[in-house]
Amino acid sequence: MLGINYFEIKSFIKSNNRFILGIDGLSRSGKTTFVENLKLDFGNRGIPYMIFHLDDHIVERKKRYNTEFEEWYEYYELQWDVEWLRKHLFENLLKLQEITLPYYDEDTDSSQLKTVKLPSSGVIIIEGVFLQRKEWRDFFDRVIFLNCSRERRLMRETKETQQNKEKFERRYWKAEEYYIDKINPMECADLILNT
Repeated sequence: MLGINYFEIKSFIKSNNRFILGIDGLSRSGKTTFVENLKLDFGNRGIPYMIFHLDDHIVERKKRYNTEFEEWYEYYELQWDVEWLRKHLFENLLKLQEITLPYYDEDTDSSQLKTVKLPSSGVIIIEGVFLQRKEWRDFFDRVIFLNCSRERRLMRETKETQQNKEKFERRYWKAEEYYIDKINPMECADLILNT
């Protein structure tokens, strides 16, 4: 189910303790829904897991909006502190038993540090857009890319959000085009699922 090779994952966990699985895809491609289904599937199969949503770790608005950079660049390069996450999340996934990360609160536009315990063995699922950027790609054992047309993804937005198509063109779609051209995530992924 879900295009996952469970035998490979279980074998990997036995010999390496943790299996790092990336769920990549552009905005509104179905990543969160897919991860919810994985959660149920892993639970039913008795596979321990931990989930990280990269959107939980974005930076405050002042660092990613109204900078001197173009909007697409703000979204691609400034939405997350890419190097900080590399050092404190990705580099520690196999080494530590617990990690401390900033969790963003949209209501207060601030982050609070939280410490989370990692399972000693199991699957660490990391879900997010632009997941296969060069700074992070090598930390994954496998990456699944969820492929979904721009039109379909736009239809998944609220009607109010759909009305602001110019922002999508300037900020989101231009950043996605950059990612597709520069990284070629479908070529780099281990598995592509159409959503």
